[in-house]
Amino acid sequence: MPKHLTSGLPRLSRTHKLSVAGVATAGAAALVFSIVPGAGADQGKSQAAAVENVKPVAFSAVDTAAKAQQATITQQANNSAAKGRAEAAAKKAAAEKAAKAKAAAVAKAKAEKARAAKAAASRSQVRTAIPAAAPKPAAKPVAKPAAKVYPDNLDGWIRESLDIMAKKGIPGSYEGIHRNIMRESSGNPMAINNWDINAINGTPSKGLLQVIQPTFNTYHVEGTSWNLYDPVANITAACNYAADRYGSMDNVNSAY
Repeated sequence: MPKHLTSGLPRLSRTHKLSVAGVATAGAAALVFSIVPGAGADQGKSQAAAVENVKPVAFSAVDTAAKAQQATITQQANNSAAKGRAEAAAKKAAAEKAAKAKAAAVAKAKAEKARAAKAAASRSQVRTAIPAAAPKPAAKPVAKPAAKVYPDNLDGWIRESLDIMAKKGIPGSYEGIHRNIMRESSGNPMAINNWDINAINGTPSKGLLQVIQPTFNTYHVEGTSWNLYDPVANITAACNYAADRYGSMDNVNSAY
């Protein structure tokens, strides 16, 4: 048979092929007996019986194969349905588990938030119950003593110089200083000696206690002016020199 005539027909299984072959064999046998000379009526009956016996067997095999195939298809369908039900059940169980986990997480978060709010409220109550310590009064600044003011005269110059000498540890008294000033310059801070040996040597004595410049520079006291004519600076430097050479200005009773 041409291929294009058989391409649409169903393929026969091995059982079907055997059944068809049996039918064809039986038909061929009947044909042989019918054409064999001398065959009697008995032989014709036997052939007919053989054909009758072959047909039921062939069709029974076909029916059994069809039923078996149908059973296989049914079983496969049942298996597929069972698998689908199992997968659906698994997905449902997973979804329920995820929902429970999410609900548990939400509940835990709410509980934590509630505990935090409770703790904050408790701390607030404690702060309210304990009054804050009163601030300590600010320490009053220690007032510095006002700078001592000295009169701008011989008395004021001597007293200011005595205060400086006391801080520096230079001995001397008001009487000893005043006595020597009156002898040397009569209390004139601008007095200058232009006739003694110091003047001849080019370093005249100057100021209240008639101090030459080199002596003033050597015995100058820190905190006083570097001006030789300054009354306080002149007295303090002269007393510092007298303390070094004579022990104190009090011990000076003549030119020194």
